Amino acid sequence: MEPILHGLILAFGLILPLGVQNVFVFSQGATQLRLAQALPATITAAISDTLLILLSVFGLSMIVLQFEWLRVILMITGILFLLYMGSVIWKSETTKKTNKALPIRQQIIFALSVSFLNPHAILDIVGVIGVSAIKYAGKEQFLFTITCITVSWIWFFGLMIAGAFVKKLDGKRNVLQLFNKLSAIFIWGTAIYIFLDLM
Repeated sequence: MEPILHGLILAFGLILPLGVQNVFVFSQGATQLRLAQALPATITAAISDTLLILLSVFGLSMIVLQFEWLRVILMITGILFLLYMGSVIWKSETTKKTNKALPIRQQIIFALSVSFLNPHAILDIVGVIGVSAIKYAGKEQFLFTITCITVSWIWFFGLMIAGAFVKKLDGKRNVLQLFNKLSAIFIWGTAIYIFLDLM
């Protein structure tokens, strides 16, 4: 029971804050014409998190934590990507004619990018979940890992549905337009925070 509870608390603690990954999944739920059309982004984000969790539990955390240069490269790449992503979201319009709902291929590429080029997400999963998993072995480690993965999948599907719900409430798209601007500011803020962390 302890590994399940530990996994629940840890996974929710890491995934609940508004991050680039969360913003992207929510925005696809909000901009796609039908809910099912946002599935590529949602499933890709969930699978990416699953892979990161599995890699961190099975040793990647020890590699990243041992090499400072690897952490620096990861963070610099992430800063550049976040600056670009913020710019794209800021410029996007959410009108009925051009709702900027991405096609399947672009959804998958963006979801992979915000998952694997987001240094905070990687360092959180690798540094926190990976290190926490060390205290468990065998069945307990399996339960801890599965719990973290399950929380991730539930959360992303919840975000997609929440985005679709907001779209129904907001016929004129004013809320979604404001959400885009706030998301871009948040993403730029994250990039600045990571940069200051490097100084």
